[in-house]
Amino acid sequence: QVQVVESGGGLVQAGGSLRLSCVASGRTFSSLRMGWFRQTPGKEREFVAASYRSGSATYYADSVKGRFTISRENAKNTVYLQMTSLKSEDTAAYYCAADPRTSGLVVRAISYDYWGQGTQVTVSS
Repeated sequence: QVQVVESGGGLVQAGGSLRLSCVASGRTFSSLRMGWFRQTPGKEREFVAASYRSGSATYYADSVKGRFTISRENAKNTVYLQMTSLKSEDTAAYYCAADPRTSGLVVRAISYDYWGQGTQVTVSS
C-alpha cells in the first residue's frame, strides 16, 4: 500500500508561479513512477507530468511543456510540480499519483493505483 499526500495549492494571479509537493510512503520511493494529473468539474482527469522511477525520464502534456517542471527528491520521498507562467486554464484540482509497475503508459491515469486527495489550484485573470 502506498500513501500519497499533496500540498501547495492555492490562489495565484495569471503569470504567477506555484509549487506543488507530493509525499509518497509505503514503498521504496525510487521504485515508484510518479505522476501529476488535474481535473475540472465535468471533465476527465487530465495528464500533466510524470517522472519515471529514479527520475531519469520525465514526461509532460503539451499544454504545460516549457511552463511546468516535475522533479523528485528520492531521499525525501517527494515529487514536486513547479508551475510557472500560470494561465486561467490551469485552474483545476491537481492530483498526485504513484505506482510501482513498470508496464503501462505513464500518461494514463489507469497506470496509477495510488492517488492523493487533490489540491486546488486557482489562477485568476
